[in-house]
Amino acid sequence: MKKRRNGVVSVVLVNFRGADDTIECVRGLRELNWPSDRLEIVVVENGSGDDSLEKLKALGDDIILIDSGANLGFTGGCNLGVEHSNGEFVAFLNNDAKPHPDWISEAIATFDGGREIGAVASKVLDWDGVDVDFVDGSVTWYGMGYKPHAGEKDRGTWDVEKDVLFGTGAAMFIRAEVFEELGGFDDNYFMFYDDVDLGWRLNLLGYRFRFQPKSLAFHKHHASMNKFGNFREEYLLERNALYTLYKNLEDESLRDVFAGALLLAVRRAVARGRLDSTSLDLRNPGDDSQRESPVDKSTLAGIFAIDQFVEHLPEATAEREKVQSTRVRSDRELIRLFGKVDEPAYPIESYLAGYEKIVTQLDVLSATAKRRILVVTGDPIGGKMAGPAIRAWHIAKELSSEHDVRLVSYTRVEKLDGIPFETAVISHHHPSSVNEHEAWADVIIAQGNGIALFPALAKTEKVLVVDVYDPMHLEQLEQGRGQAIKAWDKQISDATSTLNHQLLLGDFFLCASDRQRHFWLGQLAALGRVNAYTYSRDSELDSLIAIAPFGISSDEPVQSRHAIRGQVPGIGADDKVIVWGGGIYNWFDPETLIRAVAEVAKRHDDVRLFFMGVKHPNPDVPEMEIVATSRALAAQLGVLGVNVFFNDNWVDFDDRQNFLLDADLGVSTHFQHVETTFSFRTRILDYLWSGLPIVTTEGDSFGDLVAAENLGAAVPERDQAALVDALETYLYDPEKVAAARENVARVRDDFRWSRTLAALVEFCKAPVHAADKKVASAKREKAVKTTAKRVPSTGIRRDVERAMYYLREGGPTAVVERYRARAVRRRDAQS
Repeated sequence: MKKRRNGVVSVVLVNFRGADDTIECVRGLRELNWPSDRLEIVVVENGSGDDSLEKLKALGDDIILIDSGANLGFTGGCNLGVEHSNGEFVAFLNNDAKPHPDWISEAIATFDGGREIGAVASKVLDWDGVDVDFVDGSVTWYGMGYKPHAGEKDRGTWDVEKDVLFGTGAAMFIRAEVFEELGGFDDNYFMFYDDVDLGWRLNLLGYRFRFQPKSLAFHKHHASMNKFGNFREEYLLERNALYTLYKNLEDESLRDVFAGALLLAVRRAVARGRLDSTSLDLRNPGDDSQRESPVDKSTLAGIFAIDQFVEHLPEATAEREKVQSTRVRSDRELIRLFGKVDEPAYPIESYLAGYEKIVTQLDVLSATAKRRILVVTGDPIGGKMAGPAIRAWHIAKELSSEHDVRLVSYTRVEKLDGIPFETAVISHHHPSSVNEHEAWADVIIAQGNGIALFPALAKTEKVLVVDVYDPMHLEQLEQGRGQAIKAWDKQISDATSTLNHQLLLGDFFLCASDRQRHFWLGQLAALGRVNAYTYSRDSELDSLIAIAPFGISSDEPVQSRHAIRGQVPGIGADDKVIVWGGGIYNWFDPETLIRAVAEVAKRHDDVRLFFMGVKHPNPDVPEMEIVATSRALAAQLGVLGVNVFFNDNWVDFDDRQNFLLDADLGVSTHFQHVETTFSFRTRILDYLWSGLPIVTTEGDSFGDLVAAENLGAAVPERDQAALVDALETYLYDPEKVAAARENVARVRDDFRWSRTLAALVEFCKAPVHAADKKVASAKREKAVKTTAKRVPSTGIRRDVERAMYYLREGGPTAVVERYRARAVRRRDAQS
């Protein structure tokens, strides 16, 4: 790979019998709003056979003029020009086009939007700037590229930057190193669909082709082909369409459409030549006395195209193997870029009738645009689920309406019926157990320690979404407090290292609140992920990290049984029930709550506090010290089993509403420290879902929400008196209770999973690597696949094999008959 000049743009023009156009185009390039020391103009005189070379020499020494010596076609001419260029970026501009003054500057600015942006497609209008030439690129299921909206009036509708499958060779830019990695334009095309093929292969390698409407050019369409005629153009279009399909589609996709594409090419050829394909049917009048029949060249163009495809099938297969062995994106990922694949293109009645038959009977349009999304959690999936599993479950559920989703756990998965996604279990004791799932996926969403435990996830070339809703290194500040200082510090350090590893690898991050987002942006900045690339793509960095809080179900909770009232010994049907949802951990403050309930009980003997879960469903999460001290305190105060109750198990996920709807009030109390500041108490969401008034400690995001929206009370930490007052208010003041419930009903809609995960759902519609992530280099190291194939027999060997077949199937007589039949056919062919 040659050394190139940073920041320099090399514009390649290919001239074929159009020197006057080329000279005019060069003049336009010299007047651009682009520094002349960063502009290199390369003109290829492509074997015009006229006085073009002499005319072009008059352009001066500030251009690079190359004499190709022969007509190499658009592809060969462009490739030759790039060989002689020196710029970091290469631009292709048709010699019969004129660039807008900002044509280069707007395109080069677009490359700053991400290191994976490999090429930029300009917006192209006709010479007068009235009608559209190129604003998007599409390809039909049978391989013909086309430009939607071509010929329409430019209404400004298409002035939005976006990803495309390809840009038009009339005006486009590409990183020189990417062009060289692709091997340039495929010379087998000569011209037509070469730009489709280049863009398709670029996308397959994991790069993006970005349409930039501010990079504008104006074009006299098809000036070169006017010199040759329609039939040669039809031939190239037909042949190259088949070649493009054959090279670039995956095996399964190719099997689905290629037979139909061949049949349609024949039907199109017959229809264009207005031939009657029933004329040789024995049931129709006429005989074979006249050997010749007039055939339109338009028909010959289609037939010859197929024949030449067959002729060059070995070379095409070699090219296909190169493309398929280095691709990192699936057809499913690209199908949205294909545009409208169901486009017949030719308005000929007999052709359209045949098109409909092929499409209907061969089902060639059945390809799905669904992506494959893998969601990885470390918590058990099943009837009893804690926060991480619940979140992963709902992520899978929300995404499954548009994609194929697989949820995997590296602890345990119970068999569940009627869910809209697949589930599977993997084992960190056998890290390779995730490999098949990683290979299956287009997008991977991981939380917890999964990326550290499974090397395939850390090395993946798929788009990686990291869910950091739980700042677990801050959690370790409290969880490890009781240990010796060195062990405690190591616990925090290990968690920090795990998270830093994830933050370096991820393409897109999810956090739970605006506070968290600022925190994570700080950590990302410290790791170098807030940089020119990520900032250039999006100055708010929304494309790097998005807020996706924990959510609540869109289904209203329905109570099917009483789970607390009249069921837990000591809790009656008419008691006032306070529920503590979720587990009891060291960073919570259940003791102040127990003391407050004991005080309330002196005035209200019907008050009951119920802790919903003590034993965590994940066996790797031990019971914490605070559980034992809380029990001891309740016993000491004489309220254990009287006013305070502990559920020694864990409530089933699908049964939690029966506990929550038995309560009058939801509560969560914690200590004020850094973990609290950035935490997101998911149990409070269950209170919102169930319509409960809420009493919580102030200082975290939910404390702010409760206070701001009057959902209950947010009290200072360890303030027993304030907590007593809040409990009594929202248990025994009917007006306050009713107002709080009304506000909860209003606010909770903002926390439906369908809303909280909206940013993730939107990202998964068009997932991309982070702007600062290099396109994986592993693809460059992949060897071309060499699959063992049986070489078909030819010549004498084939004759012997066929003779043995007929001898085996029909005896000597059959062999003699076949020999005589072949002799007759050979004689007729020569006559």
